[in-house]
Amino acid sequence: MSLALPSTNLFHSARLKLTAFYFAILVVFCLLLTFGVRAFTDHELSRGDNAQRGAVHRLFLRYVDPDGTSGFGVPNDRYFANAQERQADVTRQNLNRDFFWMDVGVLAVGAVLSYWYAGRTLKPIEEAHEQQKRFTSDASHELRTPLTSMKLENEVFLRQKSFTEAEARELITSNLEEVERLEKLAANLLALSQYEHGDVSHAPVVVGDMVQAAIEHVRRNKSAAKVQFTQDVTPATIDVNRESLVELLAILLDNAVKYGPKDGTVEISGYLHEDQYVLTVRDHGPGIAEDDLPHIFERMYRGDKARSSKVSGHGIGLSLAKQIAEVNEATLEAGNANGGGAEFVLTFE
Repeated sequence: MSLALPSTNLFHSARLKLTAFYFAILVVFCLLLTFGVRAFTDHELSRGDNAQRGAVHRLFLRYVDPDGTSGFGVPNDRYFANAQERQADVTRQNLNRDFFWMDVGVLAVGAVLSYWYAGRTLKPIEEAHEQQKRFTSDASHELRTPLTSMKLENEVFLRQKSFTEAEARELITSNLEEVERLEKLAANLLALSQYEHGDVSHAPVVVGDMVQAAIEHVRRNKSAAKVQFTQDVTPATIDVNRESLVELLAILLDNAVKYGPKDGTVEISGYLHEDQYVLTVRDHGPGIAEDDLPHIFERMYRGDKARSSKVSGHGIGLSLAKQIAEVNEATLEAGNANGGGAEFVLTFE
């Protein structure tokens, strides 16, 4: 039996504790405010009473007979003082009642707001926690798949009583492909971690040269042998980190090659728009499903269409591209182009 609490229970407990903390702060604030206002009110009431008593006392001295009596039979101004004290007591009781119900109302509303604000405070942490859990699970799966494949192939091969040199070479080639896949996954994970936790140096870079370097990098893949890359890039110089941007464009171009026709065209265009420079990469494949668009840049996310078409990959590339764009103070957006195909838009401020 596992002692670990499910994440939902964990965050629910944390939310209740944070709510209690916020509510305790609100209670202390209400008490301080109530007693402070109450003391200030008492002080002002006393000042007002003393002023009124002084005025009434002067009136009595002026209009009351020397023996201390008046035409109404009032010996002095004590009657007024007693009446004033009774009225002050009633006023204080009303104030205490009003303050009590006001505090109850404030605390009731505050309890609800504390619970809501605690949830809002923990929401980014909970989302990050869930994303990290999914990332760890998916990464474990991606690592386990090639290892299982190599293990199975080697076990089957070793059960053979005899084998030819060609069969041995075929096994080694297959194992090397899986090792290359693991190496690429590890490199992408390392790059993603580096870009998340560090800044990159910027320098003026010619856009056309950067695009050409990315194309040459992608052309090394066998899958891009029959793909045609077309460029319509307005000459410009932007202040970015060249190495990381070449990697970003290579990811987008490689993605376009994977999901586009094997002998299709990948279009790269760049143009100035007001004070911004916009680069777009478009393929002529099936495009991105509407359900996948909100998640396309999430780590390890691969839509149903990607899985059904058996396209190789780990779902890290686009997440890495998004991170590279952010460290270069650019925005990367995904969508579907008019006329079909996926389109990625990279905007530099």
